[in-house]
Amino acid sequence: MKVYTARQAIFNRQQNVVAYELLFRDGPENFFPDVDAHEATSKLIMRTHLNQGLSIYSENKPVLINFGQASLESGLPSLLPKNKVMIEILEDVEPSDEVFELCRELFHQGYHIALDDFVYKPEWKRFFKFIKLIKFDIMRTPIDDVAPLIPAIKKLKRVKILAEKVETKAEFEACRKLGFDYYQGYFFCKPEIKERNDVEGNPHVLMMLYKEIAKQQLNVESVSLFFEQDVSLTYKLLRFINSGVMPLTQEITSIKQALIYLGEAQTRKLIALLVTSLLTEGKPRELLRIAIVRAKHCELVCTKRFPGQAELGFLTGLFSLLDAILDSPMCVALTTLPLSDEIVLALTEDECQNPLAISLRAICYFEQGQWYNTQRESSKIQVEYDELAAYYQDALSWAQQFEPN
Repeated sequence: MKVYTARQAIFNRQQNVVAYELLFRDGPENFFPDVDAHEATSKLIMRTHLNQGLSIYSENKPVLINFGQASLESGLPSLLPKNKVMIEILEDVEPSDEVFELCRELFHQGYHIALDDFVYKPEWKRFFKFIKLIKFDIMRTPIDDVAPLIPAIKKLKRVKILAEKVETKAEFEACRKLGFDYYQGYFFCKPEIKERNDVEGNPHVLMMLYKEIAKQQLNVESVSLFFEQDVSLTYKLLRFINSGVMPLTQEITSIKQALIYLGEAQTRKLIALLVTSLLTEGKPRELLRIAIVRAKHCELVCTKRFPGQAELGFLTGLFSLLDAILDSPMCVALTTLPLSDEIVLALTEDECQNPLAISLRAICYFEQGQWYNTQRESSKIQVEYDELAAYYQDALSWAQQFEPN
């Protein structure tokens, strides 16, 4: 399915691009839709960070993402890599004790924090020791009103100031004269829309999974089972693990291993994000159903012939249609996932002869009704045609039990 994100460049005093602000859009029209701020932030993170990565949008520059009260309280910032993202606190967030503690925690974790559309209140003063950037909307707060605040802010050595909604050369020169460090607005450029493809999820499975993580004790076995039913969940899980938020010291060979590596707290946050934001329109659901059936089919074949690779077989089948789902070459779609070499070879090399590749080819030929080719491939791994057919029926039955009524 098509998803949309806008980005607007941030310039320094020499009018060079130094960062981008990412903005949620729900269509190709370049304006913010009428949606809840937390929903917008959740979907923005889903479509960028957990889809094909922030670097596609950022060109290896920092990105700013808006966070409202609910997004801060839910812990969404911790799903993002602190060396790539600045947490931008929206103007309607109140400077409460709770928000102060959240900012302090983010600061000590190494995140940079910005205040958006800032209007000075004495209650914000204690926050300044955690703040890296203060943004002034010069349409909302005219330059003449901002000017008296600049000298005091300039005394805070680590705090930079940005003028947004700069629309004319005269406004740019006035802000530059006042000592603004950064600039954003239509004088430089309008937000540009980025269109990408995302993986559709099964809302029924998502809601079942959400109920699972709402329990006091998280059952990794149960959670793994739900992830196995949805290619989009597993793709985003592995994309998150490979995003730089956490140090990756080993290849991931199973969903359960990925969840254990992620940890309970991050698993709960990630699933809450998925449930909030995963969309249900787009690619035909049949495409995803085939991927899930292939996953179980490959697992069953590997369990029979190569027990040590059963979990690898599941992931191979699950991602076998990722190129079609993302409308991207398989070699490109896999670059953001920390998969083992065996899986990558099975999915990208047509003549690969490892057990995963042979099992997948046998299953694909079986789906297409190509009897001779099915026999040829299945004989390489000593699986009879009748066995392959029985596994396929078992895989169909297994996948159907998770379909919504």
